[in-house]
Amino acid sequence: MNSRLSDRIWASILSLLLWAVFSVTATFSYTPTALALEYNKEILIEADFSGRDLTDSSFTKANLRQSNFSNSNLSGVSFFAANLESANLQGTDLTNATLDSARLIKANLTNAILEGAFAANAKFDGAIIDGADFTDVLLRPDEQKKLCKVAKGTNPTTGRDTRDTLFCP
Repeated sequence: MNSRLSDRIWASILSLLLWAVFSVTATFSYTPTALALEYNKEILIEADFSGRDLTDSSFTKANLRQSNFSNSNLSGVSFFAANLESANLQGTDLTNATLDSARLIKANLTNAILEGAFAANAKFDGAIIDGADFTDVLLRPDEQKKLCKVAKGTNPTTGRDTRDTLFCP
């Protein structure tokens, strides 16, 4: 009887160890979807967010001057009233982002996708928009005219001409 009890104890210990190993392995092999983060009103000058998945995150009223978001997924992100002056947004996905009242002065939007973004009252003075896709972006007419003066290129991902997406004459 003693040996049966001993066998059961060892079987239980082995079972527990196997469960622990599989749990740890499953944890490291699982790739969770990005969690939306909040950076509202934060001072993040020269911050590096390059190559990150920041889907649905919020940077409302954040100071992001000279920050690097290159090649990041920013779909659904809120940059409401954010300062993105001289920010690097090259190759970013800003699909359905909120850019209302954002300052994108001298920002680099080369090859960015802004499809469906809300950018009413956004300022793009001096922004680089080569290859940017502005399909269905809500812009003020005066900003649209300014952007048309510098618009050129074709977005490598969507294949759309920047001037066409801005409805430039």
